[in-house]
Amino acid sequence: MVSFYLTVFRLVKAIARSWQHPTFRAGLLLAVALLLSGTLFYRSVEGWSWVDALYFSATTISTVGLSDLSPKTDLGKIFTVLYIFVGVGVFVALFAQFARALVRIQDDQDSED
Repeated sequence: MVSFYLTVFRLVKAIARSWQHPTFRAGLLLAVALLLSGTLFYRSVEGWSWVDALYFSATTISTVGLSDLSPKTDLGKIFTVLYIFVGVGVFVALFAQFARALVRIQDDQDSED
């Protein structure tokens, strides 16, 4: 459990350090906008609940792709294909920024020792 808290602490520290960079803020804002737009789309077109729409948006972008929900309309299927290509790119860029910040934190800790 201690290792979990240390990992969460390092993640929060990486986010705080990354927040200084405009590209990180833009990427985070874009990622949130993508999740919101996907949620709104699936809510309105597929008729899913807010939680189901958000859940499907998150699992789709993260490429987990669970099969408990899937679009039934042709428009939903076409949107999902485009959503995957755009969303994966945005989230890979965002997580690369996280990784750079975590590496900088580790380098700073190593230089202090």
